[in-house]
Amino acid sequence: MKYWRQIAGLVAVIAVFAALAIGQEAKKESQLRSVHGIVSDKAENPIPSGVVFLKNTRTNAVRSYIADETGNYKFSGLDPNADYEIHAEKDGAKSSTRTISSFESRKEIVVNLKIETKKT
Repeated sequence: MKYWRQIAGLVAVIAVFAALAIGQEAKKESQLRSVHGIVSDKAENPIPSGVVFLKNTRTNAVRSYIADETGNYKFSGLDPNADYEIHAEKDGAKSSTRTISSFESRKEIVVNLKIETKKT
């Protein structure tokens, strides 16, 4: 009987640690950030198929996203402890590079990118 109590106690301890680990993972997941916005020209007309580049300045990893037909883009799962640089390009024209700081406390960040289209 004493043996079974020890096993039950051990199982309870394991269950507590598992619950803590799951809670930590959920907390980490809830801290991730996202950035979204619209790629447009100076007159604020959406630019479909503009390519948005997002660079993690700590790791130098670059992600890209092709804006949809209404110029919308979105990146999710961003590390809250990293700074990012973001810009858009289309047909050789480029937007200014914007910075997303790790000090930005919002979980969902809106960055609209304006591309100055080349005159023909």
